[in-house]
Amino acid sequence: MRSFLSGTLVFFLSSVPCFSGLAASLEEAFWPQFRGIHRDGISRETGLLQAWPPEGPPLLWSFDACGIGYAGVSIAEGKIFTAGDFQNEERILALDMKGHLLWQAVHGRAWRGSTPGSRATPTYKDGWLFHMNPTGLLSAFQAQDGQKIWSVDLSERFGARYGTWALAENVLVEDQMVFCLPGGKEAFAVALDKRSGEPIWVNKDVDERAAYCSPCLVTHQGVRLLITLSHRSVVCLDADTGQLLWSHPFGRVWQNTTIPVFHEGHVFVTCGHSSGGLLLKIHQDLKGVDRVWFREDFDNCHGGVILLDRVLVGSGCRLGGKAFFGVDFHTGQTRFSTKDLDKVSILYADERLYCLDNQRKVSLVSLREDGLDIVSQFELPKTSKEESLCHPVVCGKRLYLRHDETLFVYDIEDPSR
Repeated sequence: MRSFLSGTLVFFLSSVPCFSGLAASLEEAFWPQFRGIHRDGISRETGLLQAWPPEGPPLLWSFDACGIGYAGVSIAEGKIFTAGDFQNEERILALDMKGHLLWQAVHGRAWRGSTPGSRATPTYKDGWLFHMNPTGLLSAFQAQDGQKIWSVDLSERFGARYGTWALAENVLVEDQMVFCLPGGKEAFAVALDKRSGEPIWVNKDVDERAAYCSPCLVTHQGVRLLITLSHRSVVCLDADTGQLLWSHPFGRVWQNTTIPVFHEGHVFVTCGHSSGGLLLKIHQDLKGVDRVWFREDFDNCHGGVILLDRVLVGSGCRLGGKAFFGVDFHTGQTRFSTKDLDKVSILYADERLYCLDNQRKVSLVSLREDGLDIVSQFELPKTSKEESLCHPVVCGKRLYLRHDETLFVYDIEDPSR
C-alpha cells in the first residue's frame, strides 16, 4: 500500500521534523493533543518496527497509578500528560520519559455516573495544559509544575448540558483561543481567551446539548471553520467570530463522539450503533451543505477514522456484526472490509495501522489496495475488568497504550532502519 498512501505521507512529512536518535527523540517528542498534531490520528514518524515478536514489542516501562479512566496521553517538554479519577477527585498527571511521576493537580470532581472515570486528554499549547473534566470544569495549568492558571465552570457560567456519559471533549487550542461546546442555554459554543479564560465570542444559535465529540479546525476558502458534533447535529461555525454557518441533523442514538474528517470541501461524520457514516459537501458560500452519501454500516463508535489518500479506514459497530472498513471518501464505496478486527481505536504511522480493541488486543496492520494483513498481535496485561477505550499514541519511537489505571510504553524503534 506504499503507492496508495504516498501523496498523503509526503505532504505531511515535509512539515514535521524527524527524530534522529533516542536522546533527541525523547527531548523533542511532541504529541500535543488527542489524536496528534493535526487531530487526524496520523503519526509522522518513520524508522519503526514493521513486525513484532509474538509477545509484542519490548516493554520499556509501565505506570499503574494513572487513576480510573479513559484519558489518553499528550507529550511535550520531555513530559507525558494524562488524567484520571482518584476517589472523588479528577487529577491531571505529568510523568517524565522514564515513567516517574513529576506532579499531579486536582481538577474538580470525579465522574461517578455511567462509565466512571476521566474522559479527556490534556491539550498542550505554549507551555500550558488545557483540560475539561466530565462535569464541565475547564482549566489551564502550567505544564512545568501543574500550577493552575485559571478555571471556568461551564455549568455555572454557560449552563452546560450533557448526556449519559458526561462531557468528553478534548478542547482545541489555536492562536489565542480555547474552543469548546458547553451545549448550554447561555452558550452553545464558546471561544475563551487562552490566557485568562474570558470569552472572546459566544454562540447561542443552536439549542442542543453537548455530545462527546472533539472539534476540528480547518481553513476552507480562506475562512477558518470550527466543525464538530452536538447532541443531534453536525455544526460548523466561523472560528474567528463564532457565527453559525450551517448545521445538519445527524445521529440516531445521540452518542456522537468521533472527530469529523474534512477533505476538499467535504465533511465526514460517523456515530456508532447503526447511526452510520455521512459525507456532506459544503456550499460555495459556506452557508449550507448537501448530503453526498450515507452508509448505515460504517458506524464508528469511538475509535476514530483515518483518511489515507482519499480512503477512510475505521471500524463499524453493530449492524451486521462488527467489521473494519476501507471506504472511498468521495463515493462511499467499499474498498475492503474484514471481520478479523474487532471494534478498535486506531492510529497510523510508518505504513502501519496500530489498533487497540476493547478487550486489550493490540494489532499491527499493513494495508493493501484491496484489503489488509494483520502483521502482529499481542494482548496488554489485564489490569482491570474495564474495556480498553484509549487511542494508541506513537511518538518518539515509542508506542503508548493505556488500559484503565495503567499506562504501558513500548519501544518500537527499528535500529536497522
